[in-house]
Amino acid sequence: MTNPVQLRPDAVAEEMASFAHKLGDSLATLTKLDRLESGVTDREIVYQEDKLVLYRFKASHAPSASGGIPVLIVYALVNRPYMTDLQKDRSMIRGLLEAGLDVYLIDWGYPDRADRFLTLDDYINGYIDRCVDVIREWRGQPRINILGICQGGTFSLCYTAMHQDKVKNLITMVTPVDFKTPDNMLGKWTEHVDIDLLVDTLGNIPGELLNWTFLNLKPFQLMGQKYIDMVEVLKDEKSAKNFMLMEKWIFDSPDQAGEAFRQFVRDFFQQNKLVDGGLKIGETLVDLNNIHIPVLNVYATQDHLVPPDSSRALKHHIGSEDYQEVTFDGGHIGIYVSSKSQKTIPPAIGQWLSERS
Repeated sequence: MTNPVQLRPDAVAEEMASFAHKLGDSLATLTKLDRLESGVTDREIVYQEDKLVLYRFKASHAPSASGGIPVLIVYALVNRPYMTDLQKDRSMIRGLLEAGLDVYLIDWGYPDRADRFLTLDDYINGYIDRCVDVIREWRGQPRINILGICQGGTFSLCYTAMHQDKVKNLITMVTPVDFKTPDNMLGKWTEHVDIDLLVDTLGNIPGELLNWTFLNLKPFQLMGQKYIDMVEVLKDEKSAKNFMLMEKWIFDSPDQAGEAFRQFVRDFFQQNKLVDGGLKIGETLVDLNNIHIPVLNVYATQDHLVPPDSSRALKHHIGSEDYQEVTFDGGHIGIYVSSKSQKTIPPAIGQWLSERS
């Protein structure tokens, strides 16, 4: 039997005093920070509808020959898409532009009570389809490339299965496909939720509720240890800015349109229809086996929100003979912002598209 840890009162008092001193220094550092910008790369609005804004990012040089086919980024509804363009040295968008790609992004905005009855059909066959048509017409291209991220990747799979004539290549990133893998904690948590009672009672689902759910997947790390370690992180302005930008994004959680949320939880999380069959978006049956275009599936090996097995399941359910995977040794957020991902993920996407141009 091991001996219990002996705590000396003088050592505890010294550690508490040191922490208090570091905390005071951290607060002083925070007062020096300027306003935190959301997104850093120059962009222009090419289309607007309701809350949605479609952006085109401006590169410092013309797209390469292989980048002549536009790339539309479809982000999740749950968080804000500026995670892909957080800082100049932590920007997936900038990396894609440097790879010679012509990049567009859907910003879903912040749903309110007017959006309570929006459905997945409205989002996928409505908003996404109209954005695709705008880009196709503006660029004079019959088909475009789509890069779907997280829930946006799931939407992109559904869209491609129904509108393959408009999509040349599909990239999915940290995208849930099989929602019932053994390590899918979100899947287990939502399995017995009375989703009808929840939506009928609340209408739109508060972003704070979902954010609390995500944080509780790793409560000690994401809600405890992180803030204890914060006094070390905030010791200088650069690291403090990095930390606060991440905090801003984490807690910038839009509400979710009630009907769309109901359908996503019921059909995807609870009934796993994307892989088990029977999924209908509007009046159309979605069958991943109908996807025959090239597909690149990018996933993170340490992803706690979308486990690797959930993403890897894609290769067993699509009809494409041109399917490849790119793995990132990191987590769900690190795949956008880590220095390692900046050097590997955008170039890999650019190379893969170049080979299929």
